[in-house]
Amino acid sequence: MKISEGTSTLKKIDYSRYAPLIALIVLFVISSIASPYFLSTRNILNILRQVSYTGIIALGMTFVIITGGIDLSVGSMTAFVGGITILTLNALGGGYLAVIVSIITALSIGTLAGCINGLLVAKGRIAPFIVTLATMSIYRSLALYISGAGEFRSQSKIYPKIGSSYFLGIPTPVWIFLVLTFVFHMLLNNTKYGRYTCAVGYNERVARYSAIKVDLIKFSTYALTGLTVGITAILLSSRLNSISSSNSGLNYELDAIAAVVIGGTSLSGGKGSIIGTFIGAFVLGIINNMLNMTGVSPYLQGTVKGLVILGAVLMQYNKNNQ
Repeated sequence: MKISEGTSTLKKIDYSRYAPLIALIVLFVISSIASPYFLSTRNILNILRQVSYTGIIALGMTFVIITGGIDLSVGSMTAFVGGITILTLNALGGGYLAVIVSIITALSIGTLAGCINGLLVAKGRIAPFIVTLATMSIYRSLALYISGAGEFRSQSKIYPKIGSSYFLGIPTPVWIFLVLTFVFHMLLNNTKYGRYTCAVGYNERVARYSAIKVDLIKFSTYALTGLTVGITAILLSSRLNSISSSNSGLNYELDAIAAVVIGGTSLSGGKGSIIGTFIGAFVLGIINNMLNMTGVSPYLQGTVKGLVILGAVLMQYNKNNQ
């Protein structure tokens, strides 16, 4: 009797829920064995820093994907927002006040760009893929035009301290990523907004009948993603004290979507996990790091990311059809 009860209890455990964490642990162990340099402090901190940029965007992307949408413009938006931030910084002289105003500008422009996406999706009734594919081209084109296809270079000696600083031996971007993960986790799991977001993605028609403001929820998720892009643009441009109009943010949309999907959020909408996205970002970061350390061509890294996304989606599909 006890044996059968124990067996039934094991069957009730949803192991797929812990798949991202298991994948992270397995990758960490394999990477530690494959390269003697993987566990070095410098390498670990490098992974943490690199993951933070796309990971922060992925947190916002999680909400968009839960509603059944997608945002392909985040990479181009990062370059555009970062460029405007540096132009504002230089115009105001690069002092402390200029840095504060530039940060506010980045957050505002990023949110506004997200609002444009959200407005076209929610009120324009245009498919999210089409909207964000178009704005991806627009934001990148604007960044290239404004900079003359070159770099936006900051003249401030204060601004670089934001992205290159450390706290307790850990890069500041990592701390910001951790704090935002906690905030977004609480927002998704402990507020009406989070429940409404899941409801819209699960069944939009039922959500409307339940008096949920579907259009407002959709609009707000894109605005939220724009805000996260603004944060990443600040951290990235301040670390380099410049930003490239052509290369900055390149493929960030792929990394963000991959982190969300690896973390267990369904591309069909209705459910998702911020903690899963957090873990998914680190899984992707370790994969990228190992590809570099083992000498795999950088041109093949996109192939690996694509296969990872396909594998994660396939696992979700099989689970839903069991």
